[in-house]
Amino acid sequence: MMWKQAMTDVAEKTLTNIKRFNGRFPHVSEDGEHYELNNNNEWTNGFWSGILWLCYEYTNDPAFRQAAASTVRSFQQRMEQNLELDHHDIGFLYSLSSKAQWIIERDERAKQLTIEAADVLMKRWREKIELFQAWGPEGDLSNGGRIIVDCLMNLPLLFWASEVTGNPDYREAAIIHADKTRRFIVRGDDSTYHTFYFNQETGEALRGGTHQGYEDGSTWSRGQAWAIYGFAIAYRYTGNERYLETAKRTAKYFIENLPADYVAYWDFNAPITPDTKRDSSASAIASCGILELLSHLQETDPDKAFFQQSVQKQMTSLVENYASEKDAQGLIKRGSYSVRIGHAPDDYVIWGDYFYTEALMRLEKLRNGYWYEGK
Repeated sequence: MMWKQAMTDVAEKTLTNIKRFNGRFPHVSEDGEHYELNNNNEWTNGFWSGILWLCYEYTNDPAFRQAAASTVRSFQQRMEQNLELDHHDIGFLYSLSSKAQWIIERDERAKQLTIEAADVLMKRWREKIELFQAWGPEGDLSNGGRIIVDCLMNLPLLFWASEVTGNPDYREAAIIHADKTRRFIVRGDDSTYHTFYFNQETGEALRGGTHQGYEDGSTWSRGQAWAIYGFAIAYRYTGNERYLETAKRTAKYFIENLPADYVAYWDFNAPITPDTKRDSSASAIASCGILELLSHLQETDPDKAFFQQSVQKQMTSLVENYASEKDAQGLIKRGSYSVRIGHAPDDYVIWGDYFYTEALMRLEKLRNGYWYEGK
């Protein structure tokens, strides 16, 4: 009953936000109250589209469908204009917008747009050193050989494209990158680096680092959450047991390092004081990842009950302690974009809202998000 009521609350707030945002896309808040809006030029814009599609599936209200379809048209225009697409977050943008429409409505234009998005992501593939470059132009001195853990959630776009087109190139590149991430970003204690650097001429492994974590060797909680979910979905597409094992290991690390209320601090190695920031979005992402992981575990798996209990505790805490007030724009409070640089360090973040919504839909057994086909 808690999940149903929470999802009803999400739908009501989102319906109000459609009018508030008036065709623009929410990104983050800087005052803990009002979302910064843009005209579809951020890496985060797919999350608003995804929330709209989830709410449409939950309510069957055509107002959600109309708003969601409008975002897909905006993503078509963004593709035609090649507007801010020179990065690896293409999966975040198009999996939750045009691919969602394809999954729900079998709209052929949406399908073709999503395949085009996969082709755009493939432009980030660096054949010489076999990785997807996250940021910057090819040959960039700082980022030319750099991968980041977040990219695991962009790989499902490639797995899907390979399935619908029959082209193995998408899948092969995704597997190579996932393997490299598993080998170099996941550490021996099952924690993760945020980023890892390779020599862009030889492919030699250089060092781990961070962009948003407390320090290079720390464990940024949202990065750990990306690892849980990314490897769980990689297992769904490939059946590779190593991915399932890694999803379990990274999930255990995340859970075992949670504070008493089961909602993560922004970095697991940051000094804990009364002022230490949380990242509710990390716990929402991890909850989705653990729910995905659970869907692959046998009833006899000795860890299954542990994971079930943990996700119940995390989501209960998010609903009871972090869900926003009735008239708020955001859905869950205390998300952080980048505590490290002071950008929206304790605010609403649209990806947190999306994964919170997806987790509720998963708990209600209605929809597992749009990372793959089927419920």
